[in-house]
Amino acid sequence: MTLLPKKQISEPQKPKSDECCGGGSCCPCVWDTYRAAKKEWLKNQQKIPLSNK
Repeated sequence: MTLLPKKQISEPQKPKSDECCGGGSCCPCVWDTYRAAKKEWLKNQQKIPLSNK
């Protein structure tokens, strides 16, 4: 059985200034979505061997 390298995902981009209303009532807020995606991306980066980065 051959293990294939994990597919690298691209780093999530911060929301643009016009994507957040600033009201705090959106659920989920674009910033919540961004932070969750960034957390997953960082976790994925730790699993990729340095030779594949």
